[in-house]
Amino acid sequence: MGADLILGNGVVVDCGYPAQVIEGGGVVISGEIIADVGRTEELRRKYPEAGFEDVGGRLIMPGMMCAHTHLCRVFARGMQPDGPPAKVLSKVLEGSWWRLDRKLTEEDIWTSAMMSLIWCVRNGITTVFDHHHSPNAAFGSLDAIADAVARVGIRASLSYEVSDFDGPDAADEGIRENVRFIERCKRMKSPLIRANFGLQGSLTLSNETIRKCVEAPGAVEAGFHIHTAEGIEDLIRSIRRYGKPVVKRLDDLGVWNDRSLAVHCVHINSEEIEILRERDVSVVHCPESNMGNAVGDAPILEMISRGVRVGLGTDGCSCGMFESLKAADLLLKHKEADPQVGWIEAPLMAFRNNSAILAKQWDVPLGMLKPGAYADLIIVDYWAPTPIDDNNWRSHVTMGVTGGMVDSTMVNGRFLMRHRELVAIDEREIAAKSRKLARELWKKV
Repeated sequence: MGADLILGNGVVVDCGYPAQVIEGGGVVISGEIIADVGRTEELRRKYPEAGFEDVGGRLIMPGMMCAHTHLCRVFARGMQPDGPPAKVLSKVLEGSWWRLDRKLTEEDIWTSAMMSLIWCVRNGITTVFDHHHSPNAAFGSLDAIADAVARVGIRASLSYEVSDFDGPDAADEGIRENVRFIERCKRMKSPLIRANFGLQGSLTLSNETIRKCVEAPGAVEAGFHIHTAEGIEDLIRSIRRYGKPVVKRLDDLGVWNDRSLAVHCVHINSEEIEILRERDVSVVHCPESNMGNAVGDAPILEMISRGVRVGLGTDGCSCGMFESLKAADLLLKHKEADPQVGWIEAPLMAFRNNSAILAKQWDVPLGMLKPGAYADLIIVDYWAPTPIDDNNWRSHVTMGVTGGMVDSTMVNGRFLMRHRELVAIDEREIAAKSRKLARELWKKV
């Protein structure tokens, strides 16, 4: 394999399993693929034809991966809806998020996605799984987000949240949008864009609608992306109406397979954890969202110990996976009253498990600095105050690195940001448009 560029004289931190730290290390890029990793002087001798960029001792890491977010919720930042303060999740959704979703136009969707994706790049996120909902602008909404993804250059798997909350016509339109976009992804064969089939959550879906989704063309093959037992109301409603807890109900309806994403899983029991393991479902933990909405603590340690693949996301609370990583670590320590937990589990979710979730969608490895993987990586301004090696890198990355330290972000062998400057996007112009649209949107919410 030829070589186009060597990023060298850095501290290579491959957060995979086994992890590897190489001081004075470098990464060789060939097209969109990593061709080699090693010590800089050896790589320069091995690939004399390659260009060379000295990263000056900075960290070279895999790009961060977000297994669940809502790109178009950015317009909620600073919004002050009327009505009494919400105390439970269902009222938060009804009073803020769903009211905003109903007013989104295609222009709103594209612009808010652009802003979120820009922040992803700035914070070193190179891949996202998005969960979108706009019941009065469903048709073509995933195309608008896909266009923003292509413009920014990030990697993304997109889905539309089907829900009964806005009536049967809106639910049917959501099903059609998922089916249409899944078929489009099969035709376009983009290295950047993939599709799941989105379901909002069991709280908002009847058995009849879920069955229609499961029977929809391409749905099972794509896998379902769904909020699962997030709030206690979800569990209570499921037992009262259907006589079974959320994961069991969804299992009986055929939702779970090895491409499905069960997001949150706060209020689940041991039997449900076994169902998730048997079906090889990926659970996505969103610690900042769980704390912000006060929905409770997911049984993370039990799920991991019993072999469930638990990844990490943001649920749209932020575009910072380093922040989510730290929150996951601290929340585990707090919940278990044990300062020794979290060090292994939080990086496991953010790196190995998120990489395994991406492997269900992309054929080429992601989330690792290894030959043959996609060249999705970041360069970070972290000057380690103590030695960093194969054994202690988790402490450095979890407690030392923040999204604001990201100097450069590369996806598919192409720099999207270099030295904190976006390569092909005018952030100020997009932000000005975003503020204008947000003002107009708030008047309608």
